[in-house]
Amino acid sequence: MKGIWLPIITPFINGEVDYISFKKLIIHYINKGITGIIPLGTTGECPAIEPDEFDKIVQKTVETVNGKIPVYVGIGGNYTKKVITQIKHTEQFNINGILSVCPYYNKPDQRGLYEHFKIIAENTSLPVIIYNIPYRTGVNMSNETLFKLAEIKNIVGVKDSCADTNQSIELIRNKPEGFYVFTGDDVFFYNNLANGGDGGIMASAHLNTAKYINIFRLMHQNKYQEALKIWKDISEIIHYLFKEPNPAPLKYVLSKMSLIKTDEVRLPLVKITNSLQSHLDKFLNN
Repeated sequence: MKGIWLPIITPFINGEVDYISFKKLIIHYINKGITGIIPLGTTGECPAIEPDEFDKIVQKTVETVNGKIPVYVGIGGNYTKKVITQIKHTEQFNINGILSVCPYYNKPDQRGLYEHFKIIAENTSLPVIIYNIPYRTGVNMSNETLFKLAEIKNIVGVKDSCADTNQSIELIRNKPEGFYVFTGDDVFFYNNLANGGDGGIMASAHLNTAKYINIFRLMHQNKYQEALKIWKDISEIIHYLFKEPNPAPLKYVLSKMSLIKTDEVRLPLVKITNSLQSHLDKFLNN
């Protein structure tokens, strides 16, 4: 599972899901060499997807991938029973696993977080990657809780977006065997690998995808300086990709690259400002 996983955007056109562009994106990134693909994460604007669209997006992903790489679907929420029902429903599409975010807004304590994921894991045979992103959910899963959950056979990893360097490094250094730590804080990608992490689940890997994969390869060959040189070349844009709410800046760039037809997002997200467009245009012109 180590490598570069893509939490793929959901393209829209005239308010509808643009399935033609979606299929084009999947094929493009498979050809680039990504490790796995994750539709319907936050980058895929999952809170703004209708139930019938959800099913069709999963179906289109699995059909287009056709077994070439793993498909993990973003399925999370703050009502455990509802999350389990959605997972069981989605199992019909022969997906390979799920990425599930920590419950948001109702702010469970560590005991609640543990029970939430334990019961989810007990109700599916699919591998589960936990998504810890406290600046969105309002609660930070501790490493102690993660290590305890890692004892459960089908909880296989974490997308770590805790935004605490010390916590992330401790997590990587003490991770159990067979448990994968992927960074979801894109700027931490190089540090993740340098400290023994397993890669990233990163929106920014929509851009410079081959270079991300090359950095991963070089780091595993102990060619740290060579990898760092490439990292310095591609990492500056990350700040601008998250300067306004994700995935609006990313969609702007992808539309400029003609990988998608429009940079539409769904409310409450809006298109990026003219100021940010100017900053991103500088990267496109280089």
